[in-house]
Amino acid sequence: MRLSLFQVDAFSSRVFGGNPAAVVPLESWLPDATLQAIALENNLSETAFFVKEPAGWHLRWFTPAQEVDLCGHATLGAAFVLFQHVQPGLERVEFASRSGPLVVTRDGDWLVLDFPSRPPKPLAMSSALAEALGAAPRELLAARDWVAVFDSEAEVRALRPDMAKLSALNTFAVAVTAPGTDVDFVSRFFAPRAGVPEDPVTGSAHCSLVPYWAKRLGKSRLRARQVSARGGELRCEDLGERVHIAGQAVLYLSGHITV
Repeated sequence: MRLSLFQVDAFSSRVFGGNPAAVVPLESWLPDATLQAIALENNLSETAFFVKEPAGWHLRWFTPAQEVDLCGHATLGAAFVLFQHVQPGLERVEFASRSGPLVVTRDGDWLVLDFPSRPPKPLAMSSALAEALGAAPRELLAARDWVAVFDSEAEVRALRPDMAKLSALNTFAVAVTAPGTDVDFVSRFFAPRAGVPEDPVTGSAHCSLVPYWAKRLGKSRLRARQVSARGGELRCEDLGERVHIAGQAVLYLSGHITV
């Protein structure tokens, strides 16, 4: 079987920036084991698969190790492929997903994700987390992921986590965050249990980061940067039950795979 494959650098205006996502359009669903094998073979943090349905598209995401319930950069990549290559001229797409309906709209060169808000709640400080990160945060919260809050962007940039120790924690992943020097906030994201030691830019983490920073800063529109080695820029808005997370995307690769 021959399938189209696109690799998109999401949350970036240039190739080699942002977070690379593989996108594989399908006519119908393949067995889960095949989807997982494709994601492992691609060896990117996420591979997105979508199938056309009467009301829109059904979207799923796989890391090299497992299927996940929500992924921002691969949703951005999937929408980019639909807008640019599958149905040029399309201005809005709605995906059915494990996290409910997800809408992506064009805003000039930016694509706006409409995602569920996941406000994090206070969590007792974990000495194991501090040991894994190599530094103790000022505050620890949790939603799907743990959110470790530091005082400065420099502290977040300087972290060199022990991935084996992070994997042993009782959480899917850890987002670390702090006020930014020239943006509202910065972050990094570690998910070694899911086969992603450090994710370059993580849209889903902003489902928790946006409501946290909106409340703390007293503003609904926020500029964010993920300060991984590749880096990524995000425009965010807190809408109460939903968050808007906007980014740009560029095509790096298109071709075919044989399975």
